[in-house]
Amino acid sequence: MASPVARENSRRAAVKKALARHKIYVTGQSFSSGTYQARVLVDGEAYWVDEFRLSQLRQGLSPAELELTPATDD
Repeated sequence: MASPVARENSRRAAVKKALARHKIYVTGQSFSSGTYQARVLVDGEAYWVDEFRLSQLRQGLSPAELELTPATDD
């Protein structure tokens, strides 16, 4: 059984991890020829990503780790 101090440390670590995660906002979506694309905003920068990359971003990976390039506005 975990002590109260260990439980509190675990809770604090979980909060710290959640706060360190990037905030991801989906600002647009496109479905074309069976392909999904989402325009996401991560830390003030927009990116076009597919469903797989979106799930990786939501798991905590950064755009730099995924080698994403910022979206250009048409």
